Amino acid sequence: MTTPAPAPYLHGIRVLDFTQYLAGPASTRLLAELGADVIKVEQPPHGDPMRAQSPRKNRRSGSFIQQNRGKRSLCVDLSQPEGIALVRSLVPHVDIVVENFTPGVMARRGLGYEDLSALNPKLIMASVSGFGQTGAYASQSSFDFIAQAYSGIMHMTGDPQGPPMFVGAGMGDTNAGVHAFAGIGFALFNRERTGRGVHIDISMVDALFHFQEQAVQASSLTNGEFEPMRQGRHYQPIAPAGSFQGPEGWIVLLCTVNQIDNLWAALGRPELAKDERFASNELRLANRDELVAIVEEWMAGFDTDADVLAALTAHRVPCGPVLSPAGAVNHPYFTERGAVREIHDPVAGTFHVPGFPIKYSDSPGDLDLPTSNLGQHNAEVLSELLGYSADQVADLEAQGVLGFKDR
Repeated sequence: MTTPAPAPYLHGIRVLDFTQYLAGPASTRLLAELGADVIKVEQPPHGDPMRAQSPRKNRRSGSFIQQNRGKRSLCVDLSQPEGIALVRSLVPHVDIVVENFTPGVMARRGLGYEDLSALNPKLIMASVSGFGQTGAYASQSSFDFIAQAYSGIMHMTGDPQGPPMFVGAGMGDTNAGVHAFAGIGFALFNRERTGRGVHIDISMVDALFHFQEQAVQASSLTNGEFEPMRQGRHYQPIAPAGSFQGPEGWIVLLCTVNQIDNLWAALGRPELAKDERFASNELRLANRDELVAIVEEWMAGFDTDADVLAALTAHRVPCGPVLSPAGAVNHPYFTERGAVREIHDPVAGTFHVPGFPIKYSDSPGDLDLPTSNLGQHNAEVLSELLGYSADQVADLEAQGVLGFKDR
């Protein structure tokens, strides 16, 4: 007898998703990956601005597909009282609301947490914003780079003699989305025990500041003696640790006191263990330039980066190649782990996106998550949740309360 595949973890959980751009959609996309029914509320005439994000193929954005697969699209004009009333009528039928407007926007529309929890006391609402829902900066607009600047991430990125630099990925947006995803999961768990909903306040700046593993506490602990500063291509507290020029590209390695003898063995230079320049981490830091030169000279003796990595790995020296995101697609780590996957969109075609980053031992595998056209599910959602007839939906479309497009 064949054992049926387990249901996705969030099967039966319904989400009303008011998010756009990246931080919010990154969160609700993770919920959709776990089987939640995510109803994406979009504003006519164009919907989520990410629908227009380049590159596009056949007028379909790859970025939009990546973050919005598996969501049903309900296109409602929230500037009209009828549109507000319509989405409010959906609230008793959902478990979760997620939004990433500037604080106050939802409340001014009668869609704040107090308004919606009055309609559904078990509702879990997550609000993702740049600076959170409280404090003097709450009303300020924010994007990823601004959060990187406020959180100190930019201060810690780049060459110490040069300007601060932003990280070349949507770090603040996606990190806030993952924090919201985690917060929602624990809120669901708590609701099972208490029957109560809750409002979750996620700040992009808070979530990024949480990344600081040493800079905050070390400066405070030493009364400012430790000065956190961007480090260029080498790690401030440890040597050797950073990126090294290999025969073809860049290779990262890091050796603590537990691995340094392994490095000397890999280099074929066991005598370096007794070299007074390198006898401790403090001395290796003081003589970092000389140590880097020794390592890179050794690397230059190989034909390929793969040969260097094989030699380091054979001696259990923590190391890895500096991969480009495009180059990672065919790397065996990513293919074997499912960290990259190939998806097919009927409009944009077949291409790669990152995989789902959480692995469950009883996972049913990747779900089939198509991408919706704008307003594609107007009739389906309103019929299913509110019992609307086709004529009622057509009337709302004629009034401009509902919108739709073929992409």
